[in-house]
Amino acid sequence: MRALLLEQNEGKTVSSVSQISHEQLPEGNVVVDVDWSSLNYKDAMAITGTGKIIRHFPMVPGIDFAGRVSSSQDKRYSIGQQIVLSGWGVGETHWGGLAEQARVKGDWLVPLPEGLDARHAMIIGTAGFTAMLCVMALEEGGVLPDSGEVIVSGASGGVGSTAITLLATLGYNVVAISGRASNTNYLTQLGAKRVLPREEFSKEGRALDKQLWAGAIDTVGDHTLATLLSQTAYGGTVAACGLAGGYQLPTTVMPFILRNVRLQGVDSVMCPLHRRMDAWERLVQTLPASFYEQAATEISLEQVPETAAGIMANTVTGRTLVKVRL
Repeated sequence: MRALLLEQNEGKTVSSVSQISHEQLPEGNVVVDVDWSSLNYKDAMAITGTGKIIRHFPMVPGIDFAGRVSSSQDKRYSIGQQIVLSGWGVGETHWGGLAEQARVKGDWLVPLPEGLDARHAMIIGTAGFTAMLCVMALEEGGVLPDSGEVIVSGASGGVGSTAITLLATLGYNVVAISGRASNTNYLTQLGAKRVLPREEFSKEGRALDKQLWAGAIDTVGDHTLATLLSQTAYGGTVAACGLAGGYQLPTTVMPFILRNVRLQGVDSVMCPLHRRMDAWERLVQTLPASFYEQAATEISLEQVPETAAGIMANTVTGRTLVKVRL
């Protein structure tokens, strides 16, 4: 079977589309014929060798995939059943979705929700799943459509694009932060009311600033997250899910103790099954049909390394869908 294989050569990560055998697949009780995968920021880091994503080599990357059960020792899953997987260390410590087959634990799978096919599931992918978890975090923090403006950083990326669409569809007034002025039309088409330049948020700010946002979804971290916290209105919630701009948080306790601001971390890797299923069901219910055409670019397995480099260079917009099988 074909797979994108990552190996190390003189300390550098090298990728190639290779032939692997079924016997090489890691341990697991369910084998899946993978039809579609996607490229997320973490995938791009792994493929380009940026950061310590891969723990051992060789590795098949791909932190999510959708396909059909080929064989199963798990009574919950039958041959031919459609499933989706994201997280659980797949593509990091366990061979992932950028191969024509994957062998995984049944505990990591989610039955494909009714009304969603495998291709559309991977247009959503881990990025869209994470975006839905962020929206749920805002709701649980009391940020509702009539609370005021909600701002989304890293808006041109996969999480940001999906978050803007979800929030706008649910009736929120959405403001986008983007480092590329050329994406303004794209972001307004997804539902953003305004698009602000990234430079306004990426430098050192004040401990407390004007109260501007009822809530925020941040994919960037560092100074951007610190600035958003300082500008969040009393009782607001900031959902933080990424560190594309850095893992530091140069802020103070003032937004938390003077404005009752909640900083809610959002993790999609180890998310419990019941919450995963809730999030996937809400994605099916909420995302409009137009999103799947506006936000996705389809590529082949052979195009993955070049596209991963583009993600790291911030030249890729929206979601990248990988057609695994020829």
